[in-house]
Amino acid sequence: METPVPKPLINLADVEFDDIEDNGYYSSRRALFSASIGARQLGYNLTELPPGKAQCPFHAHRAEEEVFVILEGEGELRFGDQRFPLRPHDMVACPTGGPEVAHQIINTGRVTMRYLALSNQAELDVCEYPDSDKVGVSARTPGAPRLRGLYRRGAAVDYYDGERTEPPDPSGS
Repeated sequence: METPVPKPLINLADVEFDDIEDNGYYSSRRALFSASIGARQLGYNLTELPPGKAQCPFHAHRAEEEVFVILEGEGELRFGDQRFPLRPHDMVACPTGGPEVAHQIINTGRVTMRYLALSNQAELDVCEYPDSDKVGVSARTPGAPRLRGLYRRGAAVDYYDGERTEPPDPSGS
């Protein structure tokens, strides 16, 4: 029996905000609706960002490319070592790479900023956070819980750290 295909459209006025971030400067609401319209390889969300807030820390993806379309409000884009003003109808491309393409959207206006975010959904991604010198690793496998870890770059260990370097005892003792 075939799995029914969901209705392939949604009106942004009808989305449900199911991802709420309330962490001081990093406060936002996101409606994650990709799966509900049948998306398989692309991720979509509508983000609402209050005045004076940022949705997430300054970061760069190694596998997931993102696009943001500003619908309402004004703000600022941090991109690499540059800053750009944002206003309605601006479209922002955030390609994969390192600190030179790290990005962050900040609401510098007086009203809630709303933007549409789109990205490819990579099974494996590495995310770099230049401001805090962290690295994030994320792996998605259908039917399994998502694997995610964040690490301080300076906490690197040797490849064999924590591994036994002697062969196992064949007697099991």
